[in-house]
Amino acid sequence: MSKVRVRFAPSPTGGLHLGGVRTVLFNYLFAKQHDGEFVLRIEDTDQNRYVVGAEDYIYKCLEWCGLTPDESPLAGGPYAPYRQSERKNLYKKYAEELIANGHAYYAFDLPEELEAMREQLKAANSDSLQYDHLSRGKMKNSLSLSEDETKRFLQSGTPYVIRLKIEPDQHITFTDLIRGEVEFETNHVDDKVLLKADGMPTYHLAVVVDDYLMKITHAFRGEEWLPSAPAHILLWQYLDWQKDMPQWGHLPLILKPDGNGKLSKRDGARLGFPVFAMNWNDAKSGEVFQGFKELGFLPEAFVNMLAMLGWNDGSEQEIFTIQELVTHFSIDRVHKAGAKFDFEKAKWFNHEWLKKTDAEKLLPLVKNIFENEKIVVADDTKLSAVVRLTKERCVLLTDFIEQAGYFFVTPKAYDAAAISSKWDKTKTIFFNSLTVIFSQSAVESTAAIEEGFKKLADEQAIKVGELQMLFRVMLVGSKKGPAVFEIAHLLGVEETNNRITHCIKTLNLS
Repeated sequence: MSKVRVRFAPSPTGGLHLGGVRTVLFNYLFAKQHDGEFVLRIEDTDQNRYVVGAEDYIYKCLEWCGLTPDESPLAGGPYAPYRQSERKNLYKKYAEELIANGHAYYAFDLPEELEAMREQLKAANSDSLQYDHLSRGKMKNSLSLSEDETKRFLQSGTPYVIRLKIEPDQHITFTDLIRGEVEFETNHVDDKVLLKADGMPTYHLAVVVDDYLMKITHAFRGEEWLPSAPAHILLWQYLDWQKDMPQWGHLPLILKPDGNGKLSKRDGARLGFPVFAMNWNDAKSGEVFQGFKELGFLPEAFVNMLAMLGWNDGSEQEIFTIQELVTHFSIDRVHKAGAKFDFEKAKWFNHEWLKKTDAEKLLPLVKNIFENEKIVVADDTKLSAVVRLTKERCVLLTDFIEQAGYFFVTPKAYDAAAISSKWDKTKTIFFNSLTVIFSQSAVESTAAIEEGFKKLADEQAIKVGELQMLFRVMLVGSKKGPAVFEIAHLLGVEETNNRITHCIKTLNLS
């Protein structure tokens, strides 16, 4: 059996949608599971739709996700170049070979002539508005023109495209690794353009030529490419490469939360969640689309979530490391039906991963978030302890700002209503006395702080329950947070006393 080789072949025309990342993931898992190779190929033949920065964005997204290609324009490899625009000279000979064998033809139609054809077909209530076996005889191509007319057009430099000649009344079948047997009738397939007037191949020719030359053994792509399968199969046959044709698997769509149609970037903007792995700045429109990374997702959680969109291993397990996914993944357990995207479930994955990730690994991520918010962290040891104490309260990395930021920034405001309803003169005496005790005693542990606090409450005959909430508001500004004595310990005696004093002064409680 040939060495497993899979590829992801995006067009650099925009941000990498989460559906694209899932396609990468399934290719990556399949390759690693079979000790194979994962190839990244940039399909940039449509120069009109090329977006500056899109290719670099793809690299950064895959790097963040930890899905590193074995071969790519960056890494190189034995089948370089890996950008189709740099392989332009390869494709024309195969298109001309198809013409010589009677499987393709030159078409000299002008854009306005193509539009007139569609209008005529529309006026005639035709079932098809395509350039196909029914309409090509009335168009300007080497099938309808004489040999001399065709030569004259070619010699005079008349612009042309090369189209695939689809014969009618043929049945094409193939075995899809996800969908089983799939059958098409060629009467519904158009004569697809293979080579454009600028000499660039279209996707249809380039994908077949490149998959053949790069020895791709398995091709997993979105189900939206299923209608193109018959043209691709015919190309493999017409080029006499059918014995080397990769096995195909067409992945299910990622659907809108209500299941009504494919999830798009507009849906994310409308419904308030990201659909891109990382922030995407659209150079053409000027729009900025938020990514999962910037929202506060861990890459492990993002990848884990994507794996479960349209696949499961048959067990109840939902949390998988990338190593576990490689072990458990199987293409035959990828679903045929589309998978609804559930943002609440996505956040659940992130929460679970935050809980299970070591504080030391989270530390640089949290520190970076704090720095973006101008929260200064001078002590990494303290931050590590804070992260360990608060991470289970966070759903997103950005939640650390609210859940842990107060350890490094004195509250600017307090929940005055919570304090005023419980405050009286005895509380003033208690907290003033507490600052004295903390200053004079060796309260260097959580237990010592709690012991001193409760002992003073007992001496002054005040219920501890009445005091703890007030203490928390003084330290945090609100009633949120972990155990209050843990907070005081991490703040330290001096800062704890400062906050008590600051709160009493700010709310005029003395």
